[in-house]
Amino acid sequence: MSRNSGRGVFALVAVLCSALAVFPLASAAAGTQTADCAVDRAIFMTATGIVPFTVEVADDADERARGLMFRRDLAAGQGMLFIYDTPRKVSFWMRNTLIPLDLIFMDSRGVIRHIHPMATPLDETPIPGAADGDSQPERLMVLEIAGGEAARLGLAPGQAMAYPRLDRGQAAWPCR
Repeated sequence: MSRNSGRGVFALVAVLCSALAVFPLASAAAGTQTADCAVDRAIFMTATGIVPFTVEVADDADERARGLMFRRDLAAGQGMLFIYDTPRKVSFWMRNTLIPLDLIFMDSRGVIRHIHPMATPLDETPIPGAADGDSQPERLMVLEIAGGEAARLGLAPGQAMAYPRLDRGQAAWPCR
């Protein structure tokens, strides 16, 4: 092996280790287990275990436009899952939303890519679905939950969600 090819192997190993550091739970969940899924339940693999949410699904333009507007409360363990036909850049706002929300943005594999905590009620400032510099800003799903719940439950970027409408062949944590 030449000196240059040795550096190339080292660089490849470094890149792979970096990827696993950023997305450790998605990598650990992939291929090692499948989840028992239901259309009214989104399940996350966190560092401390499995965290389920009972979800309402918003998968058409009208449902996504209304979202959780005018709701006066949202119980712990519940949320609204926004599903798009294909991954895309997304942005949300809090127009007519009366309660603080955490917005959890997932890619096409169901991996959390970005979390916007404690979105301010009634604020119309756009909330982007990707952090600055994200090389893959397209999102397939967004989960809105009660404000503060993401931190309390240990949700973080890199963790995998299981849900039956994720492509089983691509999902980081596929359904049975």
